[in-house]
Amino acid sequence: MAVSTDQIVVLTSAQMDQKIRRMAYEIYESNYGTNELILAGICEQGESLAKKLAAILEEISTIKAQVIMVPLDKKNPSNPMPEDSISLNLTNKVVVMVDDVLNTGKTLAYSLKPFLDKKIKRIEVAVLVNRSHTAFPISPQYTGYELSTTLSEHIVVKMTGKDKGVYLT
Repeated sequence: MAVSTDQIVVLTSAQMDQKIRRMAYEIYESNYGTNELILAGICEQGESLAKKLAAILEEISTIKAQVIMVPLDKKNPSNPMPEDSISLNLTNKVVVMVDDVLNTGKTLAYSLKPFLDKKIKRIEVAVLVNRSHTAFPISPQYTGYELSTTLSEHIVVKMTGKDKGVYLT
């Protein structure tokens, strides 16, 4: 694994896969009896994680897990999303918001906007790494790994490739 000298390995590829599988089992346990789940992945990393969770859910259960992407500018989450960004019928469905890292909760809070006017049964949150620096009232129901960091440290999640894993920089 090619790791620069300023990166510390938090989770190896195998450890990350194990955390994702455990999260999928937790989602299944909490939603037992549900026929369909919507996994709403935030941008690229959240969508990649949502796809991995969906594949495992469909392997271990009878739940149909549908993945949608939430188009959000993570650098400036207050930028408005397109009006029709979530055009799927979500009436009476469970939506699991999925992202790679939860830092302050700002990204997840803004990503909820297109779901607020829908008649959703419940919204849950799944994150691979929770840094617990919450400034917004967002608390994940499903967490792969809790990690206390300083505000100046940064978490890098690499979902694919030879250096797949979670790193602290």
